Amino acid sequence: MITVTGRPSRPEPTEIARFAVSSIVVVGAGIIGTTIAYELQRRGKTVTLLDKAAPGRGASYGNMASIAVTEFMPASRPGIWAQMPKWLLDPEGPVRIRPGYLPTLVPWFVRFLAASRPSKLRELEAAGAVLCRRVYEDLDALLKETGLGHMLTAEGCLSLYADDAEFKADREHIEILERFGFRHEILGGNALRDLEPVLTTKIGKAVLFPDNRSITDPYRLVVALSERFGRLGGRIVQGDVVDFEQGDAGISALRLADGRTIAADEVVLAAGAFTARLSALLREHIPLETERGYHTQIMEPGISMHHSIIWPARAFMVTPTAGGIRVGGTVEMAGLDAPPDYRRAKILVKRAQEALPDLKVRQVTEWMGHRPALPDTVPVMGPSAKRRNVWYVTGHGHLGLTYAATTGRLMADLITGVEPPVDMKPYRVDRF
Repeated sequence: MITVTGRPSRPEPTEIARFAVSSIVVVGAGIIGTTIAYELQRRGKTVTLLDKAAPGRGASYGNMASIAVTEFMPASRPGIWAQMPKWLLDPEGPVRIRPGYLPTLVPWFVRFLAASRPSKLRELEAAGAVLCRRVYEDLDALLKETGLGHMLTAEGCLSLYADDAEFKADREHIEILERFGFRHEILGGNALRDLEPVLTTKIGKAVLFPDNRSITDPYRLVVALSERFGRLGGRIVQGDVVDFEQGDAGISALRLADGRTIAADEVVLAAGAFTARLSALLREHIPLETERGYHTQIMEPGISMHHSIIWPARAFMVTPTAGGIRVGGTVEMAGLDAPPDYRRAKILVKRAQEALPDLKVRQVTEWMGHRPALPDTVPVMGPSAKRRNVWYVTGHGHLGLTYAATTGRLMADLITGVEPPVDMKPYRVDRF
């Protein structure tokens, strides 16, 4: 995670000089790992939350703050493949692959293509819809018990279309939502501007997704949840995992880069796009890539918005969050180590101003983060296929915030021996 200016203060990590045996170590203090740690601690487990940075400083810091329950469909679809050559040739297109990284991506793209088979698509759509149907049942419960309900807005998201051709191009999305029963409302231009007067008159049609609500500040949500985890007795440790101590019974400890070790009875690997590096240490391959995403946070936008907006044909999103307006989107495939290219963020702002002609770009920060992307768009959630006391949780892609409360509930069920309310087979780590 990278910011240019305006980094907010962050909570100091808990300092621990010597580590006793911890029942469970959760590696990864983003929204997914923090929610799992909180849920396990709430259920009476002894939990350590471990990350090389403080809670919420990775992808959770800069996501688009959306509870996007309508966005579960697989990214690999025939319609996407038809547009891919055009996108890749366009330097300002919604998908950018750095040429030097392309050979590394070939095995992942082969699996990505395989996920677009019609029979496979239906299976993957159903796996995503099952999770999205549970989102508010689990999220409302989590926010209520932690006293954080005020962080969830009431307004939904508007999907914008300049004309009927753009709407028709996105019709597959609408049809999938209709098939699974997710709420939406088609609006004409006048009705749309009654909801959001700051939108350009060039938008002829929109779809309102009333259940795609937003979080007022996704980073602060992670911090607040980690603080509640700490008050329950959970421990927060900063450290970079470089290896594991293993025995016949599984992992016994985690080795950190600074020489420390943390003993563990069970380990949950929830480090987002970095999880595959940890699984490789255990000789368990996960076909995980990073979709690098960019945002620009505008603290003096000169306009006020009630809803988040997306414009599918322009591949960007705008959300009122974190005290300003956030413009984000795009996919860049360049791996975990390449420096950011902030031209991607500037392209998104330029496109946002097409939809919001009065948007001012004053007092801004730019950010790049790593979304954990699996080729079939369905997250991994479940036990290791090779180590009896290891659990994997990764690959939530664009839906980490959306799935967080549900993931916390399901993983806590699995780890504590409770039968989860959904079939977990579609999310197993060895499905590839």
